Amino acid sequence: MNPYEYKKLLDRAWEKLPDKLKSHSRFEIPKADSFVEGNQTIIRNFNEIANILGRDPKHLLTYLSKELAAFATVDGRRVIINRVLRREMINRRIEAYAKEYVICHECGRPDTKFTELAGEKIVKCEACGGWWPLRKIK
Repeated sequence: MNPYEYKKLLDRAWEKLPDKLKSHSRFEIPKADSFVEGNQTIIRNFNEIANILGRDPKHLLTYLSKELAAFATVDGRRVIINRVLRREMINRRIEAYAKEYVICHECGRPDTKFTELAGEKIVKCEACGGWWPLRKIK
């Protein structure tokens, strides 16, 4: 193959890539700003975490409640968990949530959305087109 033809093919492929794949912004999983008050743990920045992850706060709350084995309620912009928890434990669960429900399993980008395919709920990547079944929260 002629090197000039190869260059033309690369340029054409680059033009057809979605803009989201062309940018190289770094995604950081947000950390919980939490504190213990009595026998409860309060996460002050819960809504911000859900917004950065691009997920419904109810879905994230259900996941955290099940994973941390504690009842949790929303109180304005914060969440109250009826259990004393260390910040590291909460952050590990948020990271696990992001890996399962936010970050693409194919390309590693956070550009995913919940959608349906043939009546089944899936997580679909808007950057690369990859998808996988949405795992139910147990």
